[in-house]
Amino acid sequence: MAHSGGRGWYGKVIAAALGVTAVAAMTSLWDTRLGSSDGRPDRGSVSASPSGPDAQAQGQKTVPVSEEIAHASDGGARSVNITIDDGPDPAWTPQMLEVLRDNGVKATFCMVGTQAQAHPDLVKDVVAAGHRLCDHTVSHDVTMDRRSEAYQSQQILDAERMITKASGGVRPMYYRAPGGAFTPYSRHLAASRGMRPLGWNIDSKDFERAGTAAIVATVKGEMSNGPTLLFHDGGGDRSQTVAALRELLPWLKEQGYSFGFPVR
Repeated sequence: MAHSGGRGWYGKVIAAALGVTAVAAMTSLWDTRLGSSDGRPDRGSVSASPSGPDAQAQGQKTVPVSEEIAHASDGGARSVNITIDDGPDPAWTPQMLEVLRDNGVKATFCMVGTQAQAHPDLVKDVVAAGHRLCDHTVSHDVTMDRRSEAYQSQQILDAERMITKASGGVRPMYYRAPGGAFTPYSRHLAASRGMRPLGWNIDSKDFERAGTAAIVATVKGEMSNGPTLLFHDGGGDRSQTVAALRELLPWLKEQGYSFGFPVR
């Protein structure tokens, strides 16, 4: 999610996650907007593997990736990345999957840990359709960059475990900080776990629910900003997003764009 709007819904998510975070705290202890951190994870503790990124996502050993926030597409200069945040949601994720399937497009789903835990069948549906997973923390706290390293670690690593379990063993390949609230520590931690920090170039502003036409116009007007587009399948009524994607995906093809995944 790009904005801190919709706090009522996220308040419920955070409240639902409190039990998880409390237990986890007992058992485990594109921009970087705050200063540096000293307690960085030990790089030497990460196991290397010769397998590629998709093999890694299927449960192979962790392969560290770049800490830099990714914006580019692995499909080249005329390729775009569709990224979809805050789900999975039983009402809207299946509709997103249908639109993507109808247009032959693969996307990256940035999932909130508690949502993945609540809807494992949807996580498996996303994976089965050939899309990629992204860790979007346990409770979607947009103040992550002002929280302790222990808290950041719990939010990222517990969400990774929740998503991996829900998917049946497929690990997230990216980490997107809620609201873009990255820190040097969180980027390094995610990258050490094989999750490339993921930014965006175009915020569709679908979270504002200003109407399908407004979402479409925003994306069309900002295509020169870069290849990574931000949409949402969670956090409320996403019918406008579904309708906008039905219009935008064919339009992007007509403009000569192909579809890829964020670089790893």
